[in-house]
Amino acid sequence: MSLGAKFVELPLEAKDAEDKGGYAKEMDESFLRRQREMMARVLAESDVVITTAAVPGKPAPKLITADMVAGMAPGSVIVDVVADRGGNCELTRPGETVVVQDVQILGPTNLPSTAPYHASQMFSKNIATFLLHLVKKGELQLNLEDEITRETLVTRDGEIVNPAVREALGMPKQEHTEKRSE
Repeated sequence: MSLGAKFVELPLEAKDAEDKGGYAKEMDESFLRRQREMMARVLAESDVVITTAAVPGKPAPKLITADMVAGMAPGSVIVDVVADRGGNCELTRPGETVVVQDVQILGPTNLPSTAPYHASQMFSKNIATFLLHLVKKGELQLNLEDEITRETLVTRDGEIVNPAVREALGMPKQEHTEKRSE
């Protein structure tokens, strides 16, 4: 932030914007409309905007409209970090740089590949932390009451148990989920 960058904090009630694990949840159109109205003012005053909003398993929410881009100063730049998931700007084209009314909209894809060493470090740290979460005293322990364990478990006893995977495969929802520790 040494170049004057700052996070934009919008005064919106967002208590339901995250799940228990801290991941973003999909918000309704009313919330997004209020957010866009406030963001339009911020964008008009910004030279560079970096968007990162993503909801796991869903397309990126459209936060920046064409009208908002039109209200930005000539020479401004939008870097849409989630371009590969559809982008936060409706004008983003994944893998391309688009210029609209002298505003550049960058849609980089597969950003981890541009920094493979650091991406590999981060990935290995996350995997090690996840495995340490599952293994206690040298034993694999699948506590299904723990949200991390429950939400990352894909199969159990030969059955697909993850609701998102079941939905993606067109399978019916499971009748009940057993909550027990192994």
